[in-house]
Amino acid sequence: MPEEESQTIMAVDELQAIIQRCKFLEEADFKGEDFNLFQVAGQKCLEDGYAAQLLEVIQNEKNKVIVKNMGWNLISPLVRCIFMYKQEDDKREHCLKILDQLAQLCNPKELLLGLLEQIEQTSGEQVCQTVMLLLQPLQTVLLKLQNKKAYSVGLSLAMIMNQLTPLPVPYTKQQIQEDKLGLCQCCNAVVDFAKPFVNEVVKNMEKSSECNDMELKEELLKFCMKSLKYPLLTAQLEQLEGIEEHPFRHFATEIVHILWDTRELMPLMFLHRKGKSPDWENQEFADIEQKNSADSLACLAYLMFVQHFGIECFPVVFSPSYLLQCNVTHIEVLLKRTEESVLSKGLDLFESCLLRMEDNSLLHQYLEFRDFINVPQDLVKVMTLCPIEHLRKKSLNVLQLFIDKFDAEGKHTLFRCLLKTSNHAGVEGYVIKNIKDQIHLSLTKACDNIWFTGHHLVSLLDLVLLLPEGAETDLLQNSDRIMASLNLLRYLIIKDCESDNQTGVWTALPKIKQNFLKPLHVGLNMSKAHYEAEIKSKKENRREAHGSNAVCSLTVSGEKMPAMTPEMQFQVLHSALFTFDLIESVLARVEELIEVKVKAVMDENS
Repeated sequence: MPEEESQTIMAVDELQAIIQRCKFLEEADFKGEDFNLFQVAGQKCLEDGYAAQLLEVIQNEKNKVIVKNMGWNLISPLVRCIFMYKQEDDKREHCLKILDQLAQLCNPKELLLGLLEQIEQTSGEQVCQTVMLLLQPLQTVLLKLQNKKAYSVGLSLAMIMNQLTPLPVPYTKQQIQEDKLGLCQCCNAVVDFAKPFVNEVVKNMEKSSECNDMELKEELLKFCMKSLKYPLLTAQLEQLEGIEEHPFRHFATEIVHILWDTRELMPLMFLHRKGKSPDWENQEFADIEQKNSADSLACLAYLMFVQHFGIECFPVVFSPSYLLQCNVTHIEVLLKRTEESVLSKGLDLFESCLLRMEDNSLLHQYLEFRDFINVPQDLVKVMTLCPIEHLRKKSLNVLQLFIDKFDAEGKHTLFRCLLKTSNHAGVEGYVIKNIKDQIHLSLTKACDNIWFTGHHLVSLLDLVLLLPEGAETDLLQNSDRIMASLNLLRYLIIKDCESDNQTGVWTALPKIKQNFLKPLHVGLNMSKAHYEAEIKSKKENRREAHGSNAVCSLTVSGEKMPAMTPEMQFQVLHSALFTFDLIESVLARVEELIEVKVKAVMDENS
C-alpha cells in the first residue's frame, strides 16, 4: 500500500475512531478531551489535504450528533486551509462545502462564538477576506437563533466593524478601482448580511404600530451609525467618471435605506437622538460616544443634502433658513476636522444649505445661536491654516455666501464678530472691504439702510479705523487690514459730504485722527527708519565680507525667516519699504481729501 494512501487512512481512521467512541454517549456526557481529539484529528485531515474524506464524514447522517456538538472546533483550521488553497483548487471547494455543512448542522450558539473568534483574530490584509468568507455561515447561524438574537446580531456587526475600522479607506479613483484590501467589496457584503434582520424588523413594525423588536432595531441603528462614521465620513462620495457603480455610493444608499425602512431616518435628521446615548458612569466614555454620534449625524446630513441620498423621503415644507439651522451643528463638526475628505464635506454641506436661500433673507436673530457664530470662525481657520489651496479658496467663497444671506443687521453683527475674533490681517481686510460694499449699497439705494449709515456705522468704524497696538503696531504684518481701512476712509470722505454726513464719518473724524491717522504716521516713520537702518547695516556687512556667499537669517514681523542669501535679504527688506511707501501714499491722499473738503465747507460758511 503506498505511503500517501496509508497516511490518508490513518488521518481519517483517527477521526472515525473518535466518532465511534462518542457515538453512543449522550450529548451531556461529552468531555473536553473528546472535543480536543476531534479537533486535532479533523485539523490533521484538513492540513494533510484530505478535505474530501472529512466532508464525507460530516455529511454522514449517522455522525449528525457528533458534528452538531463538536464541529465548531474545525472553524479555525478550516479558514486557514481555505486561504492556503488556490481559488480553482478542488480541495478549497471541499473546505467551503464543509463550512456550509457546519453552518447547517452545528449548535448555533457554539458556532457563533467560533465564527466571531475567527473574525476577531484576523488582522491586516486578511481582514476583509476573512469577513467575506464567514458572513454567509454567520448569517445562517444568526437566523437559526431564537433567544438573544438581537444581542448576537449586534455583537456580530460590532465585531465586524471594529475589525474593518483600522483599514485605510480608498479615496482616489485608482484606489477605489483597485480596492487593494477588499474594503469596498466587504462593506457592501456586510450590508447584504444585515438585510434579513432589517426585513425582520420591518415585518414586525408592519404587524404592530409599536415595534415589539426594539432591541434588534437598536442594534441595526448602531451598525448604521458606525457605518456613517467609518467608512463613509472619510470616503470619496462624488460620482467618479469611469466607475459605473461607485461602491461607497452604493453602500451609503443602502445605509440610508435601512434607516428609512426602520423609521429612524427622520428622527435622526431632526431630533439628533439626544436621549439615545447610554448612561456611561465614566465621563470619558460618554464624551467618546457623543463625538462618534456627532460625526455620524454630520455624515448623514451630508449624504442627504449634498449627495441627495434619501432626499425623496424628506419633507419639502421646511424653509431654507430652518434647514440651515438644523445643519449648522453638523457643519461645525465637519469644519473642525483637518482631513481633506471630511473638511470638504463640511464646506459642501454649508454651501448646499446657503445656495437654497435668497440673499438678505437670513434674519439677524439666527446669530443669537452659538453655532451661527462658531461656524464663520471655523471658516476663517480653514482659510488661514489649511494647507490645501482649493479648500482655502472654497472656504472664502462659502464665507462670502454666508455674509450675503444675512439681512443688514445680521451683516453688521457678523462683521463686528469677525473683526474681533479673526486675528488675521488678511481676513480683517476682507471684512473691511465687505463693509465698504454695504456702505456703497446704502448710499446709492433709494431706501436708507440704518445699519451702514449714521451711529450704527460709526460703532463699526471704531473697530475698523484704529491700530490694534497704536504706533507700536506691526505695520507689515497688518498691511492688508491697514490698506483696506485707508481705502474705506478715502471712499467715505469722497462719497459723503460734510453737510450731509450720512455715514457719520465727519462726526467721528477727530477720533479717527487720534486713534488711526496720527499713530499710523508715527508707526510709518518708525518702521521705515528701522528697515532703512537694517538695509544700511546689511550693506556694510556685505562690504566687510566681500566675496562671501554666506547664508544668513533674518527676522521680519517677529518671525524668523528661512535661511537666505544676502541678496534675498535685500529683496525682503526693500519689499517691506515698498509696502510702507504704498501705505504712506494712500494716507497722504486721504489727508489731502479731508483738508480739501474741510476747506470747502469753511469757504462756504465764510
